[in-house]
Amino acid sequence: MMRQHTESANNDLLTRAFRDFDQAATVLQQSYDALTTRLQQMDLELAQTNASLREHLRETEDMRAHLTAVLESLDTGVIVADSHDVVVRCNHSTEQLLGVSQTQLTGRLATDVLADIRKDHDEYPLVLPSGVTIALTHTDLTDEAGNLTGKLVLIHDVTRIRQLEDRLQRRNRLEAMGQMVGSIAHEIRNPLGSVELFASMLRKDLRDQPQLRAYAEHISMAVHSMDRLLSNLLVYTRPDCSKLRWQDTERLLREVLTLASHAMSQVAISVRCDVDPLVPQLWCDGSKMKQVLLNLVLNAIQAMPEGGVLTLAAALLPGHMHGRAAVQLTVTDTGIGIPPEVQSRVFDPFFTTKDDGTGLGLAIVHALVEAHHGRVDVMSSPGRGTSFVITMPQECPQPSVPPITAAACVSQAETHHQSLTVVKEEMSE
Repeated sequence: MMRQHTESANNDLLTRAFRDFDQAATVLQQSYDALTTRLQQMDLELAQTNASLREHLRETEDMRAHLTAVLESLDTGVIVADSHDVVVRCNHSTEQLLGVSQTQLTGRLATDVLADIRKDHDEYPLVLPSGVTIALTHTDLTDEAGNLTGKLVLIHDVTRIRQLEDRLQRRNRLEAMGQMVGSIAHEIRNPLGSVELFASMLRKDLRDQPQLRAYAEHISMAVHSMDRLLSNLLVYTRPDCSKLRWQDTERLLREVLTLASHAMSQVAISVRCDVDPLVPQLWCDGSKMKQVLLNLVLNAIQAMPEGGVLTLAAALLPGHMHGRAAVQLTVTDTGIGIPPEVQSRVFDPFFTTKDDGTGLGLAIVHALVEAHHGRVDVMSSPGRGTSFVITMPQECPQPSVPPITAAACVSQAETHHQSLTVVKEEMSE
C-alpha cells in the first residue's frame, strides 16, 4: 500500500514537472519567436537606413561633384579658407590667374595669400606680371547662428574691362586732340602755304646764287616736314577707315612689298611672304591697311641696317576674337630688337628712341588697326628680332568713324596729305 502511494506521488510530481517544463518551453519559444521577429524588423530597419544613407551619400557626392564642376568651370578665381583662415581649396582659374598650384596655396593663411597678391602693387585693380589685370573681393562665411565658418576670396579677371575702359578714355582723348589739331592745322597750313610760295619764288630768283638757293630749299624742306607732321597728327587723332572693301590679303601684302622695294634695295634684305591658303579676303580700308603694313615694313627694314630676313605672313584664326574668326597679319624682322622696357610704350604717341623721330608712326598704326576693330601686338627679343602681329576680325563690323570734330572741317587742300602718310622717321626698334 505504501509503495503504491509513493509511486502515485512520484507520478504526480513528474506530471507537474513535465507540465511546468512544457509551459516554460512554450514561453521560451514565444520569447524566441518574438526576438526573431524583432531581429527581422531591426534587420529590415537597418537595411532601410543603410539604403537611405547610401542614397543620401550618393546625392551628397553628386552635389559635391556638381559644385566642384561649377567651381572649376568659373572664370573667376575662388579661394576658400576655414574658420582659422587656413586655405582649404581653390579652383583652376585661381591657379591660372596667380600662376601657382593648389598645393602651394592649401595650408597657407588667406591673409598671407592676399598680402602676397597685393605686394608691390600701388594701383587697383592689380596688374600681375603676366599682364592680367585682377580685382579682389573677399567675404566672411557664417552659419545660421552667425558664427564664422570660413572666408571666401574671389579673384576677378578684369583685363578685358580695363582694356575697354582704356580704349574709351583713349578715344575721348583723341576726340579732344582731334578738335585741337584740326583747328591748329588749319591755322598753321595757311601761313605755311605762303612760306612755301615765297620759298619757291626765292629758288627761282636765286638760280645764280647756289648758297642762298640752298637756304630757300631748306625752308621748303622744313615746310614739307611740318606739313607731314600735321598730316600725321590728323591721321592719328582721326583715323577714318570708312572706305571698307573686301581686299585680297596676299595681293595687299605684295603691294606693300612693292612700295617698300626701294628701301629694301639699300640693304641686303631677303623677303619671305607666307600666306596660308585658307586665309580669305580681308574686310578693311585698303589704303589705310597699306599704310599700317608699310609703316611696319619700313620699321623692320631700318631695324636691319646690316641686312636680314623680312617675313610677311597671313593666317586664319578660327574663333579667335570673342568666338569670331580672325585674320592674323605678321611682320617679322631679324633685326636689333626692342628692349623689354620699351616694348610697353612703342604705341604711345610721341614716344621714340630716334633723335629725329616724331613718335607717331606706331601710334598711327595702333590707331588705324583699332579703327578696324582689330588689335596690334609686339613681340621682340633684343638681338634676335621683332614681330608685329595684327589681328583683324573676319566678320564685317560697322566701320569705326570717330565723331565729327573740327578736324573734319580742314580744307580739301589738306586732306590729300592723309591718303598714304608713311612716317619713315618713326623707329622704335
